[in-house]
Amino acid sequence: MKSRLIPLSALSTVLFSMAITAHAEVSVKDPWVRATVAEQKATGAFMQLTAKSDTRLIEARSTVAGAVEVHEMTMDNNVMRMRAVPNGVDLPAGKTVELKPGSYHIMLLDLHHGLKTGETVPLTLVVEGKDKTRETIDIKATVRAMAGAPGAPKASMGDEAHQHHHH
Repeated sequence: MKSRLIPLSALSTVLFSMAITAHAEVSVKDPWVRATVAEQKATGAFMQLTAKSDTRLIEARSTVAGAVEVHEMTMDNNVMRMRAVPNGVDLPAGKTVELKPGSYHIMLLDLHHGLKTGETVPLTLVVEGKDKTRETIDIKATVRAMAGAPGAPKASMGDEAHQHHHH
């Protein structure tokens, strides 16, 4: 039995170190969540993602929302269209992909409570490599007012942004 425990122990150490390395495959920069106003039940989360190898963001989770979806916003004949991206967002090796207002982002739906500027929101990102191996990345995103967020569109986007709950 001892001869069996040593290889399992060694395997466990190798698997643990592989998991740590895998988390480092995608770096997350400047994660933030848009603050909500009274009665608002949805908001967006934004960040920059850089993968070391071709990867895909396929899912996101958070304890502050009943549902979390990877979304895309597009304009079609001056009409804002929001939709979940069922296949996720490609993260090409070495290129930074920005999840930002007016583009790809993470939607936090059915919020359990309002989100105020300065709070932090736990988010878990699920990424998948070319080999279909999935890894999770746990982050904390700071809640910011729309106007104070870097790269945020000007006030004209504000009214449209609050329509996310019409899904």
